[in-house]
Amino acid sequence: MPNSETVITGHILDVANKQVTDGYLHIKDGKIENIIPRSDISETSPYIMPGFIDSHVHIESSMLLPSHFADAAVRHGVVGCVCDPHEIANVCGIEGINYMIEDSKTRNFHFAFAAPSCVPSTSFETSGFSINSLQIRQLLAREEVFALAEMMNFPGLLNDDKEVWAKIDAARDFGKPIDGHAPMLSGDNLKKYASSGISTDHECSNLQEAKEKIGLGMKILIREGSAAKNFETLCPLIETNPDMTMFCSDDIHPDELLNGYINRLVKRSFEKGFSIWNILQTSSLNPVIHYRLPVGLLQKGDSADLIVVDNLEDFNILSTFINGKCVFNSADNNLVCRNLEEKTEILPNNFHASRLSETDIKIKPQSSAIKVIKSRDKELLTQKIICNAKVIDGNIVSDTTNDVLKIVVYNRYIQSKPSVAFINGFGLKNGALASTIAHDSHNIIAIGTQDSLIVEAINRLIDAKGGICAVNDKKAEILCLPFGGLMSNLPVESVAEKYKSLNDFAKSMGCNLDAPFMTMAFMALLVIPELKLSDKGLFDVNSFTYISLFE
Repeated sequence: MPNSETVITGHILDVANKQVTDGYLHIKDGKIENIIPRSDISETSPYIMPGFIDSHVHIESSMLLPSHFADAAVRHGVVGCVCDPHEIANVCGIEGINYMIEDSKTRNFHFAFAAPSCVPSTSFETSGFSINSLQIRQLLAREEVFALAEMMNFPGLLNDDKEVWAKIDAARDFGKPIDGHAPMLSGDNLKKYASSGISTDHECSNLQEAKEKIGLGMKILIREGSAAKNFETLCPLIETNPDMTMFCSDDIHPDELLNGYINRLVKRSFEKGFSIWNILQTSSLNPVIHYRLPVGLLQKGDSADLIVVDNLEDFNILSTFINGKCVFNSADNNLVCRNLEEKTEILPNNFHASRLSETDIKIKPQSSAIKVIKSRDKELLTQKIICNAKVIDGNIVSDTTNDVLKIVVYNRYIQSKPSVAFINGFGLKNGALASTIAHDSHNIIAIGTQDSLIVEAINRLIDAKGGICAVNDKKAEILCLPFGGLMSNLPVESVAEKYKSLNDFAKSMGCNLDAPFMTMAFMALLVIPELKLSDKGLFDVNSFTYISLFE
């Protein structure tokens, strides 16, 4: 807004120069006009600091459109994010990416998109679309695109796949960063991976792995999402390697987003006694510099992107400013970040699955022992274990006594036979969960105690053309996700309420996971070891091959 002026008073934290100025921050026409020191600033005055950045997030996993995601984020002091529209790209291709970008423009928020590098992630599953190196080059040429998103296909890179290298070369040509995704990669393979120009990784599960990657020049994104929570393990890097760390969520569900975001990691870091300068470097400075974001850092002449907090102990967000405009004010919980009218058109879906019957998911025993996916709470990694098959009426069924439940992945893009295996760790005693959020191709995934309930949950999603669902022998609940089978057009409060109800329902049926639906979504992710299920069969990630269910 022309000739608009704002003055904010408090303790101004200059993270770039690691100094505090008590005084007035003068904002004019969206920029920081001046920083004026004053001696009359009281000790109880608020703190003014750069806004936070999520350095890697899939917005689709919040089940919100970008516009509603921004509405939630600014309440927590987040002024921007590096978002990989990988999920919608797997469902709807370039059209899905374009929709996300256009919807994001309805908000005063710094969305930095990345070009999805692996659509599909592998050739071992069926997705709705594929994106080739020529399309990646076209995406990277756009001003809204700041990076090449996570290169999950590290086997392709290591084996000199021409398409993989063409995508990397495109990012190099445009001078845009390349994000990594290489869980447990080490030694000479990691050296080749890092030397390609890949500059980040958000898949470290221990400090040794992180330090090896840092030694090769890769920045470590300390991830704290809804399913994968690595903050406690990796947070020492904030003190030991503050120039090589950033915060990210990767995937965050609406109930968690409603209650906190990057601000929670900042507060937890401060409670651990870490330097405020190292914390702000991780949460603000590093991502802005690494991704060359047009986000201000409280320097004279910068875009006025900042937050005001009450103190460094409670860390309550009082207000958030983006481009000089207050987009959130805690005094009245007011959100004023809309730029344009709300969009009403629906993103074309991509859903062609037919309803199933119980016969479609029956499994005849070929031996007495089966390979089972062992899931872990708050982890994307799984293990392969061997269990005895429970057989009734000539078919292998879920064994609730030993927590060996049937898992189904069903292609939603073309007519095909569902893929069936077994999983341990969900703990359901009576019921089924199903979702069209199933990373990365987003086919239908379901886990349950009885074939009848599994089929009912899947068919409800087919009828709705996407969503998440829970059923037992007494009731059923569903959250419809009409936008690509991934997102709702409702605000975060509405989506969070329904999602929480579904989570509570799952837990009432015996599931003891922190985030049942998020964890289930990753059981089809073939680039995270060790054993996963695709729509084409049981998949050993270590050998990158399909394997038999039977031992």
